[in-house]
Amino acid sequence: MVLVSILAIFLEILPVLLAAFLSAVILDFFFIKPYYNFHINSAEDALLLLLFFVIAMINAVLTFKIRKAEQVSQIKEAKLNTMKLYNTLLDSLSHELRTPISTIMGSIGTLQQSENLSEENKSKLLSEMDKASLRLNYQVENLLNMSRLESGYIQPKLDWCDVKELIYNVLDNLNETLLQHKISVKSNDYLPLFKLDYGLMEQIIYNLVYNASQYTPTGAEIKIEIKYNPEVNLTYNDEQIMSCVILISDDGQGFPEAEISKVFDKFYRINNSKTGGTGLGLSIVKGFVEAQNGKIKLQNREEGGASFTLSFPAEVMQTKNIGNE
Repeated sequence: MVLVSILAIFLEILPVLLAAFLSAVILDFFFIKPYYNFHINSAEDALLLLLFFVIAMINAVLTFKIRKAEQVSQIKEAKLNTMKLYNTLLDSLSHELRTPISTIMGSIGTLQQSENLSEENKSKLLSEMDKASLRLNYQVENLLNMSRLESGYIQPKLDWCDVKELIYNVLDNLNETLLQHKISVKSNDYLPLFKLDYGLMEQIIYNLVYNASQYTPTGAEIKIEIKYNPEVNLTYNDEQIMSCVILISDDGQGFPEAEISKVFDKFYRINNSKTGGTGLGLSIVKGFVEAQNGKIKLQNREEGGASFTLSFPAEVMQTKNIGNE
């Protein structure tokens, strides 16, 4: 009977009914006298066999129907959650994409229609168009990256990477966005090359620094620190020490403690945060970190602000031992 119930959980109805029939046959063969044949000597034994068969059939059908009902319920729930996510995404995109597009179209219209614009005003309009196009590109990149994560097609292309150079390249791309913030970069006196995915790491650092610039006040400091742990084969508190650690922190207001565990969820936005944002940035960061077998940790700093710690078990190339070629 238990075996019939188990089969009903995994198989379609016909194999389950066959199993119920075979269970009745097995009962007759092994447990009804005379043993080891299919002969029934009394009406009592026949009734017992019939009742067992009916109960086995009912058990099989009910278990199968319960499984089907649960599957239908799960599909409905998944569709409902998907619709909620799409509605959230569309609400966010209606602002996040429309705003930079409107800025670009308005600036182009002004440039086309106004022949007497000063060079200063033209420069301002071009600067606004540049900022809007970067913001638009950032949102489109996040959507494409999320689709890659959802499809499961993220395959890291690991290669030797100069993390310090990578970070300065990202900061250079965010130069206009970071004009009102203080930026500092610290690292060990010596840093080897780490085997990481350069493209994924760019997106990780970009999203974290961009988020810090958007959700901290003007004049806030964003610190980036790169650490190299040469003792990568050691463990501490049952955790392996990662070879490459990157800390990105700020001196803003930090995150509400009750929401820290949710900030990496798709489309999640902190309560009472400023208008805009799709809630994709941090979930993409987490996905790209884990795709490289890394870990990410968020915590509030005691002195104020937030700190993201990225840890990667990356292979290391000691460049100080390499001569000029």
